[in-house]
Amino acid sequence: MPTQTKPARKPKKNHLGSLLKREFDRSETLRIVGSIAILAICILVLVGLFAPGLRYSLVNPVAVPIDSAAFLNELEPLVNSKITQNNQIEVIENGDHFYDAQLDAMRQARHSINIEAYIFHKGKLTDQVLQVLTERARAGVHVNLVLDAAGSLSTRKSYFKPLKEAGGNVDWYHRMRLHNWFIINNRTHREITLIDGITAFVGGAGYADWWRYGTKSEPRWRDTMVRIQGDAVRAIQGTFLENYLEASGKILDGGDYFPPAFPDPGRTTALVVTSTPSSGGSTRARVLFQTLIAGARKSIYITTPYFLPDRSMMDELAHAQQRGVRVNVIVPGKHDDHALTRSSGRSSYGRLLKAGANVYEYEPSMIHAKIAIFDGAWSVVGSTNLDNRSFGINDEVNVAVLDPQIASRLTGDFEQDTGESKKVTLEEWQRRPLSERLMEMVGWIFEREQ
Repeated sequence: MPTQTKPARKPKKNHLGSLLKREFDRSETLRIVGSIAILAICILVLVGLFAPGLRYSLVNPVAVPIDSAAFLNELEPLVNSKITQNNQIEVIENGDHFYDAQLDAMRQARHSINIEAYIFHKGKLTDQVLQVLTERARAGVHVNLVLDAAGSLSTRKSYFKPLKEAGGNVDWYHRMRLHNWFIINNRTHREITLIDGITAFVGGAGYADWWRYGTKSEPRWRDTMVRIQGDAVRAIQGTFLENYLEASGKILDGGDYFPPAFPDPGRTTALVVTSTPSSGGSTRARVLFQTLIAGARKSIYITTPYFLPDRSMMDELAHAQQRGVRVNVIVPGKHDDHALTRSSGRSSYGRLLKAGANVYEYEPSMIHAKIAIFDGAWSVVGSTNLDNRSFGINDEVNVAVLDPQIASRLTGDFEQDTGESKKVTLEEWQRRPLSERLMEMVGWIFEREQ
């Protein structure tokens, strides 16, 4: 008998798609509602990209020196932060030093380790960090991690299985879920490590190999963290607990997180400025920078990896230079990890260069330090970039320090970095090629989101 072949199976129709098409064809109301929904989404996207940012300006010029008690008395309520004066703060430069300090502190933890990070990237460094955290969790130490779901997207949850099995907690900030749709753009950009409620590390570095190792083509990133002991640590702990609650639904309390005051740590004055965007887009970090720039009388030194100042800040920086303040800015050079952001930032050099400010592009590697020094008195170290995301979208944390010795140390680092940077001249900037100008125009479209 001849072999019978089965007839080819017909592909299944997309019944749902067919049903929707029939309903759209039959119902004019449904077509109108669908069109309105699409239009609304487009409007929301356009508003996000092109809506003007909040303008910042001081009603009255700063009338007192920024290192005076009178200025400190004004700054405290302006940024809604408590002045703490019993602190010891140490500047730690580059990953080969600050990671060693953090790991050593973790190994000595007896009660709690809290970490909030935008970036926690799988690699040799985080293997070592998780090994230490897992060992401490097995020893009974409370270990809690809050990681940004977008910034640490490449790190799978299974990576933390040994830590969780040892009793540690890992929670994700603003995971991509339907109910998070309207807040999904708000990320935690904070980089915080807390040990036993008495020692804190704050700065620009998360946990990834590029801060510690590096390759021939991409050398280790240049960054700075500060180690803090004293009363300011309690405020940093409170900052961590804010997003831990949002990520986990739990409030951490008790002596393991809030021990008695650290005995006589030092005499450095500091304010912990926690920044979360308001419904109108204002942030305490933005108020902090605007006020210090407006009050500076001698010098403003800024190191930032992403330089996209809004119009109000650009005006304030230009006015500072015009009234005789030395304004120097260090930004990344060719090793910038975001080419579009660099192009967008370079478009703003002209205003500063014409005012007489100096702009330097760091050449050895990607520079990721987020530091500002004002009049050799105030220093600001934290997670905030000079861009729209940090000032109006992300959660940030900064430590503002009133201490000439800290400012002197950071100024020395700044001068060393300028020595390894290329100074941008106005003539060079004006002669930049057409291709670069076109990239600046593309960057301008997405400037609010960079």
